Amino acid sequence: MSSILSATGQLSWLRPDVARLRLPLVNVYFVGHPGQDWVLVDAGLPGTAGLIERAAQAAYGGRAPRAIVLTHGHLDHVGTLRALHRRWAAPIFVHPLERPFVTGQARYPWPDPLVGGGMSLLSPAFVPGPFDFGSAVQTLPEGGEVPALPDWRWLHTPGHTDGHVALWRAADRTLLAGDAVVTTHQATVRGALTLHPVSVQGPPSYYTPNWTAAHTSAQQLAELEADLLATGHGHPVQGPQVAADLTRLARTFDERSRPFGGWYTRHPVPVGGPVPRGPGPLGRPLAGLGALAALWWLTRR
Repeated sequence: MSSILSATGQLSWLRPDVARLRLPLVNVYFVGHPGQDWVLVDAGLPGTAGLIERAAQAAYGGRAPRAIVLTHGHLDHVGTLRALHRRWAAPIFVHPLERPFVTGQARYPWPDPLVGGGMSLLSPAFVPGPFDFGSAVQTLPEGGEVPALPDWRWLHTPGHTDGHVALWRAADRTLLAGDAVVTTHQATVRGALTLHPVSVQGPPSYYTPNWTAAHTSAQQLAELEADLLATGHGHPVQGPQVAADLTRLARTFDERSRPFGGWYTRHPVPVGGPVPRGPGPLGRPLAGLGALAALWWLTRR
């Protein structure tokens, strides 16, 4: 299994019609042959719209995407969505269970700083919403079709969020997994910032409120026997070991990825159920401490 490395702001082609744009902390993906119709998958952190627009201009000229598909609606995946929609007016597609979180009806569960790792301590500073992108948001077709991408299917992969989806193309076994699995230790500052390659891991621990569902989703992805795995966090990986690594993760998920501590390991949020106000009764104080920790860490950089 080989990692496909790239620098921040660099567009790298993984397939003739699939490109990864590395942004700070997170990836977005362009699907479509250069100069032709295309679809944007996820929308990155706030402040990175310029990077996305410049990469799109280089690859597709002035052509707007036919759609923006969200694997899920966390801040690091919707941060430029309003600016990009204002520029391109492209429809935004999400799973039905994700729609309330991106239309102002609900906020995500608070991140959990108790699961361990430097990024976990900073995580309460990551705003859980509510995010409202209004009438631009549409739901993905029930049959698994992906708008404007006839060769692709969306797969419901909950756990990290209720309506998390991965995108799959069986013809060349290409998997855009969002945050259902990642290829770096996202809970550590080093992993999050440098994308230091590791074997396939479960979703970011500080922002996953249902570990049983996340495990089931990892098992579902392992059954695909992917050749190319492109994730929301970490470098894409390709080769025969990808399928083996996903199978190993599915088999050893509890040992390798499920946290030993943390609020949601003991109090999972049911998929499609009511969202608690925070990780237990200490949610808001912990959020404040996390924000202070984030400020302290950033001022020392």
